[in-house]
Amino acid sequence: MAIKSFMGKRAKDTKGTTSEIKVSDYMTRKLITFKPDQSVMEVMTSLIKNKISGGPVVNDKNELLGIISEGDCMKQISESRYYNMPMDNMKVEKHMVSNVDTIDGNMNVFDAANKFLETKRRRFPIVENGKLVGQISQKDVLKAALKLNGQTWK
Repeated sequence: MAIKSFMGKRAKDTKGTTSEIKVSDYMTRKLITFKPDQSVMEVMTSLIKNKISGGPVVNDKNELLGIISEGDCMKQISESRYYNMPMDNMKVEKHMVSNVDTIDGNMNVFDAANKFLETKRRRFPIVENGKLVGQISQKDVLKAALKLNGQTWK
């Protein structure tokens, strides 16, 4: 009796293919940023208009100061209503998250995916030489995975 192998044709070795896929290849470079002296109301308007869930806060030198998100704005809405205080005077610098994790643009995009899972973050800024150069989101990682569909995941 002959033994048949049901193993399909092996794909060509693509060694090194995915290790060269960097965060910088998939990050967004044209960012909507906010200033620390902007009002939270302006941020909310911008988030809705641009269909984004948050963005980096930078100074005039494009240095990253923090991130403000929908969640930060929601907190202010809730507190404003609870304490019956108007939101007109609320500034970004008092309501942003200033302890921000960043990712190196040279990091492998799949290592970045792991960092997203570990930290439960939705976005990571990329800083080079002290300046904000981009941001990678979970959606950017999904785009990278789709582009590599069918290749080995090394």
